[in-house]
Amino acid sequence: MEKRLLLALAFSFIVLAVWSNFTVKPKTAVNPQDFPQKALSVEKTSPGTLVPIVSSTPAPALTSAALFESQQGKRKFVFVEPQGAIKEVVFLGYQSYAFPLKNSLFSGDGNLAFTRQPHGNNGFTYSYEDGEKRISKQFDFSGSGYEFEVLLKVENLSGSPLALKLPVLLGTLDPATAKDRMSFHDVTIVDSEKILHPNFQKEASFNHLRFIALRDRYFCAIIEPSQSDSIGFIAKTPSKGSEVGILFPDLKIVPRGTWEQKFKVYIGPQDAKTLKAINPDWQSVIYFGKFDLIAQGLLMMLEVFYNIFHSWGWVIICLSLVIYLVLYPLTMKQMRSMKEMQLLQPKIEELRLQFKDNAQRLNKEIMELYRTHKVNPFSGCLPMILQIPIFFALYQVLTRSIALKGASFFWIKDLSEPDRLFLFPQSLPLIGNEFNILPILMAIEMFIQQKFSMTNVSPAQAEQQKIMLVIMPVMFGFLFYRMPSGLVLYWFINSSLTMAYQLRVAKAK
Repeated sequence: MEKRLLLALAFSFIVLAVWSNFTVKPKTAVNPQDFPQKALSVEKTSPGTLVPIVSSTPAPALTSAALFESQQGKRKFVFVEPQGAIKEVVFLGYQSYAFPLKNSLFSGDGNLAFTRQPHGNNGFTYSYEDGEKRISKQFDFSGSGYEFEVLLKVENLSGSPLALKLPVLLGTLDPATAKDRMSFHDVTIVDSEKILHPNFQKEASFNHLRFIALRDRYFCAIIEPSQSDSIGFIAKTPSKGSEVGILFPDLKIVPRGTWEQKFKVYIGPQDAKTLKAINPDWQSVIYFGKFDLIAQGLLMMLEVFYNIFHSWGWVIICLSLVIYLVLYPLTMKQMRSMKEMQLLQPKIEELRLQFKDNAQRLNKEIMELYRTHKVNPFSGCLPMILQIPIFFALYQVLTRSIALKGASFFWIKDLSEPDRLFLFPQSLPLIGNEFNILPILMAIEMFIQQKFSMTNVSPAQAEQQKIMLVIMPVMFGFLFYRMPSGLVLYWFINSSLTMAYQLRVAKAK
């Protein structure tokens, strides 16, 4: 029974990983006219009137000369010029992790040439002007945290009314440039009524937007307009990526008039405390999928332990101990049930021989045997079943937690990555060039655990036990080999505690 559950756990994890990458979430009603599939520009259709069109001319190819870098604290912003858009943000305090945005805070037509001028002590303004309009984006980095402000202004310089739909992109999720991060990508939409995490691979629009956010594994970008008459959108790109942003439809600017919108922008780590200090509502960006409730509880528990031990390795060990103690009564019942099942195996084998030609009678007699000895064959399943959602939730927490990024423990340099005891000179089949000792120790431990749990059964079943004795550890070893070392550490400690109790039960008379 336990072996079947371990197999179920392995296959469930594989299914979950595949599902998280390929599942299609419910599609939101779309109005294609509400948002652009490419950068918008404006053209005249009648004297004094401007309406949006989709630009048919691709934006010019980027060169190194078209990039402008601005270091703000421990972040380095890389801007694309002359478009005045953010290509990526490099977090120097997190091993120079590059958070790609491609065209964040891009607005207007890709062919409009913006010029940059300094603004204040720590900011600058990108502006474009022709004979009819002036568009400017003012970046203010005066704050000390990860948030900053952007003022978008459009001035009608002509003597005729100006009408346009103006998109402001938050960023682009592009599989061509971030294949290894696509499974971690997520979009958060918060309107006046609800919080949504839509499928970013499907086009959609959202009215009455409060703020919109996108994220990868560790970092997120959030933009919140000062007015609530905006529309959030997700639009596909020709490269099969997705643009996420805000659209202000039906803007009408009187002659010599001005329209402006201020944005609060956050580009930084997915850290609940940091986000809460700026805007408590922004914490909704930290989302762990179907197991979000369990994952949020585990995250809170990890933070409490960290305040005590100040070491994420010991925090994970303490979490393993706590979860083991919580499930201890069930584990104890499981071990006793397994022991009783082992004692009944000789009688079950006699029944198999006696009723080998009558499967229905055999099952009835076995169930009667269980009833007589008050043994529940399914009681050993419950601890493993309860571990499955905890395991998946913890996988999300440890994989996405920015706190574990770069956190070391003994030989482990980064608990969010495989432990990498050392590297091979050349890549090897299946395992690559990394020697990860924790998954190997876990597989050896599983082998020993199964060895002690083997029972006296028929020759055919004994052969199956021997096969499973090898297959299960090897399969789990490969399954865990490239997982975050923090997750493998949790499973290894939890299994060690379970095996210790199992040995104690095995020695008991």
